[in-house]
Amino acid sequence: MNRLSTEKRAQIIGCLIEGNSIRATVRMTGAAKNTVTKLLVDLGAACAEYQNEVLRDLPCRTIQCDEIWSFCYSKQKNVPQEHRGTFGYGDIWTWTAICADTKLVPSWLVGERTVDDAWTFMDDLKRRLAHRVQLTTDGHRSYLQAVDFTFGADIDFAMLHKIYGPAEGHTQQERKYSPNVCTGIDVKVISGDPDEREISTSYVERQNLTMRMGMRRFTRLTNGFSKKVENLAHAVSLHEVVP
Repeated sequence: MNRLSTEKRAQIIGCLIEGNSIRATVRMTGAAKNTVTKLLVDLGAACAEYQNEVLRDLPCRTIQCDEIWSFCYSKQKNVPQEHRGTFGYGDIWTWTAICADTKLVPSWLVGERTVDDAWTFMDDLKRRLAHRVQLTTDGHRSYLQAVDFTFGADIDFAMLHKIYGPAEGHTQQERKYSPNVCTGIDVKVISGDPDEREISTSYVERQNLTMRMGMRRFTRLTNGFSKKVENLAHAVSLHEVVP
């Protein structure tokens, strides 16, 4: 059985962590598609195991959380009838948390935008923290139940809802592809006594942009999406662990 050399593995891994798709990595390295995919799966699993074991008792004090949208197999509206309602087909949401002080990502979860997945995500985050933290999320209502269920009163929790207006631009096409403009914010203190100066989701939103720039599977308006949700999770694992 042929085995990849260390140099070839490093070349493939370098392509993947630079945000290239599997097919682009195949073209650049000359490796077979199945070989690249297997290496991604093996390395993604190793990175997830490393993160699960090492990222414990973290001294984080200020945490920001958000969700980032992507899709697998096809857009939600194009999912075949036999796959409707099956996880891994259509809309996929990746929950992310970031330490505002160190920019470490202590926890993430590839799942759905549901209360159950919010609970799972928050429970994993809580188990990795050594101290009481200040937490800021967006206005997604699932956080209300999930944070209360996992942290109880042992947290300083605020929600920040951004208000957006029409996109700027001189033409209809320019406005169509331009992001909406933030025209204001609505801050709600949910529990504890959070420091108003630290109530922000700017770092986690920038982390989401980094994910879109660093993983081809998250790029909008392209055909570089994941065909399997498991491979999406492995790609996220590799992205979060390997600098």
